[in-house]
Amino acid sequence: QVQLVESGGGLVQAGGSLRLSCAASGRTFSIYAMAWFCQAPGKEREFVAAITWIGGFTYYADPVKGRFTISRDNAKNTLYLQMNSLKPEDTAVYYCAAVLGRYSSGSYYYRNDEYGYWGQGTQVTVSS
Repeated sequence: QVQLVESGGGLVQAGGSLRLSCAASGRTFSIYAMAWFCQAPGKEREFVAAITWIGGFTYYADPVKGRFTISRDNAKNTLYLQMNSLKPEDTAVYYCAAVLGRYSSGSYYYRNDEYGYWGQGTQVTVSS
């Protein structure tokens, strides 16, 4: 079992920045990769970014490329999402997620059904 706790959400003006954190505990030695997803009201949960725990390979959704940076601190078992140049359309609840072992396919990092562990979410609101 892995437990995930997000923090760092809040209200920010368009063009501003936020840094989200996700602290992992439990069987962290089994984590293969972690990711951030977001869910806006009335929409499905969407992939934002992912990172492998070993090697630090990163993947991003097109809308956030060049604005968001995913990173991890293995010693602290913590995942981060640096969000810059925020837009009102970034407003959503942001969830961190973890996959143990491996993805069922190397290209499935964007699929939320690949991740077996989820945090409770943190609200990000960007005002115009």
